Amino acid sequence: MPMKTLAALAILVLGQPALAQGDDFPRRAVRMISPNAPGSSNDTLARILAAKMGEVLGQQVVIENQAGASGLIAMENVKNAQPDGYTIIAASPSGVSIAPLLQKSVPYDPLNDFQFVSLVAVLPNMLVVTPSLPIKTVQELIDYCKARPGQINMASAGPGSQSHLAGVMLQLAGNFTSVHVPYKGGGPSVAAVMAGESHWTFTPASSTVGPARAGRLRAIAHSLPKRTPLLEGIPSVAETLPGFSYSAWVGVLVPKATPRAVAERLHAALLRTVAFPEVREGFGKQGAEVSTDTPEEFRELVRGEIENMRKVVKAADLKIE
Repeated sequence: MPMKTLAALAILVLGQPALAQGDDFPRRAVRMISPNAPGSSNDTLARILAAKMGEVLGQQVVIENQAGASGLIAMENVKNAQPDGYTIIAASPSGVSIAPLLQKSVPYDPLNDFQFVSLVAVLPNMLVVTPSLPIKTVQELIDYCKARPGQINMASAGPGSQSHLAGVMLQLAGNFTSVHVPYKGGGPSVAAVMAGESHWTFTPASSTVGPARAGRLRAIAHSLPKRTPLLEGIPSVAETLPGFSYSAWVGVLVPKATPRAVAERLHAALLRTVAFPEVREGFGKQGAEVSTDTPEEFRELVRGEIENMRKVVKAADLKIE
């Protein structure tokens, strides 16, 4: 058989050498897995990102929803996907740093079974109280709860939800307690605080900004490390409790064995994508702030979050399923 034919067959079997180097990546559409249901805030962020990222890469980035099991299904599927850069995931804390602590059998190691590409956005939580209370600051909330042990209710979207964990983290940092009242979802928990049925909640800012502006809630702080134009005029919890930070995020991961050059190409594309004003504006409408980092910084963020969440899960007395 001629040598040229053998070489061609080797390329077909082993794959294009250029692909391993990332030189001509991508040559076809990239699949971005969204571990959330269509229409959710995180899914909307993924779609905003994918639309512009496709332009940057020169190939379409197609969203595929794989919701369920708090992100475990999507994470496992990405872990087992072909490590060629054509399957990526718009991951969030639910499947990366929370669910693995609440499930006995997790089919992946969030730190060691994936290659971290970049964080792309953070979604702050907002600390809100029912307007009838004489509370306008974090310290006033702490003092009010300490003076009334067992009388102040903290609403959440359910056991193990982001609002539950954020509230427990706040109580640990402020050395106070409240009675946890779980509701069936974020909407009912926020409505309960508006009605005065519960006294406070610490929940995604996107669900509280409107009611706060209308005077149906009082926003007293947010969970980012410092003030942000996204929530103008609202202080961070860290101004009262130094070092406090607990926000949701969206970041891109790929299978562990993905060639480094391909991952670097994706990282560069993400940085270019989130720099577009329309992407930043679209994120802002979802209560998200653009935030990027290096793969190493992203991995360290997740490692630290897992350690912090382990303490919070224990304090919340959450049962492993």
